[in-house]
Amino acid sequence: MILNAFDLKGKIAIVTGCDTGLGQGMALGLAQAGCDIVGVNIVEPTDTIAKVEAIGRQFLSLKADVSKVDTLPGLVDQAVSRFGRVDILVNNAGIIRREDAINFSEKDWDDVMNINIKSVFFMSQAVAKQFIAQGQGGKIINIASMLSYQGGIRVPSYTASKSGVMGITRLLANEWASQGINVNAIAPGYMATNNTTALRADEDRNAAILERIPAGRWGVPDDMMGPAVFLASAASDYINGYTIAVDGGWLAR
Repeated sequence: MILNAFDLKGKIAIVTGCDTGLGQGMALGLAQAGCDIVGVNIVEPTDTIAKVEAIGRQFLSLKADVSKVDTLPGLVDQAVSRFGRVDILVNNAGIIRREDAINFSEKDWDDVMNINIKSVFFMSQAVAKQFIAQGQGGKIINIASMLSYQGGIRVPSYTASKSGVMGITRLLANEWASQGINVNAIAPGYMATNNTTALRADEDRNAAILERIPAGRWGVPDDMMGPAVFLASAASDYINGYTIAVDGGWLAR
């Protein structure tokens, strides 16, 4: 039965940046589908832990700054030590800095690039090595953005990093598909999260954004559950290197 292809019972998923927002939504979706969760955050994700455990799944909380790439293999080792294996990686951790390009600082450039693209590559590398050692393939889901397709304004390092996420998703899929590793991405549209608080508070910008979204609303974390479960499951076994837009129709306009 096709629904069995979406069943993730017994799978172990590492989700970075799952304290709130989209990361929390995806972690909960994966848990509802049967996954135990390894959450990697810079703070203790108390609310996410409680919600995952209420579903009846286990949650291993690892505190780490994913921009410190030398620590990433150790995070995978801790996950394997606890659960015996890893099956899924969701590279969700990310930050944004807003400033006119003419004034944008090197620090704001480096901070965003280190978390949004450098950590994505090296976390994927660490997990892929574990997948290959296990010999049963695995699923990597990167989080791209509408700005993987568009230029945006006042977010130069974010745009560069998210364009890079789409590119590296394709490259890793090309190299690792033969190992049974699927690498794909999700590009969220305008979502009601902490990163968009300022935009939603600006009446003119909020109205302009909503006018362009055919669905007529901002996305919410629950909108990420289905795509994440799909890309983490056997239902997507023949999808490689693709970025799925979850945007309420934004790119169709």
